[in-house]
Amino acid sequence: MEGCCRAGNDREEIVVTQGMSSESGRLAARSSANIASHLAVLAELDQLFRDHGVTYWLFGGWAVDFHAGRVTREHDDIDIAIWSDDRAQLATLLHERAWIHRPDAGEDGYTRYERNEVRLEVAFLARDERGDVYTPLQDGRGEWPRDSFGDDIAHLHGVHARVVSSKSLIADKSIVRSDSATAAKDRADIATLLQLTNRSASPLLTKGDMR
Repeated sequence: MEGCCRAGNDREEIVVTQGMSSESGRLAARSSANIASHLAVLAELDQLFRDHGVTYWLFGGWAVDFHAGRVTREHDDIDIAIWSDDRAQLATLLHERAWIHRPDAGEDGYTRYERNEVRLEVAFLARDERGDVYTPLQDGRGEWPRDSFGDDIAHLHGVHARVVSSKSLIADKSIVRSDSATAAKDRADIATLLQLTNRSASPLLTKGDMR
């Protein structure tokens, strides 16, 4: 939620607007806590993966915010993509840090972990003989836009993360969703991303050399 958080030296500070009703204040505080906990997890995961040589990319709503350089809304989960070959290592690293594997029934091409009410969705990637990146499925493959996975690293409130390209995000957010709440979030995310495309390259993006 915009305006509910601001950056400290090394942490997120929760700011609740004075004059709010008690219910509005509770909702704002809860949203602030959600955002702060997600950012702390993102910082932890980025360091963990760099320390252990696991390549990852942030996608979904949080990737939009990292491209924008500001928190645009509250998020239900954190979405990352890793190489399928790193799946076993990921499971070990997360287990050692108290993440619980909570796979969905019938999941295909991705899996889910949870810790302290934070949900982490992990998509798996492979590369074909032409160099195209895709998600292996039980019956075929899930396609990603070309050039989704580069070396862009974005920064938000002192946290940095490798992110998928804005082109990839726009393509994903343009898919028609049956759920009205999800569709509304996608429309807001597209508006944010299109504003960025009308500007010059963001100084918040740098080129990284993380594996």
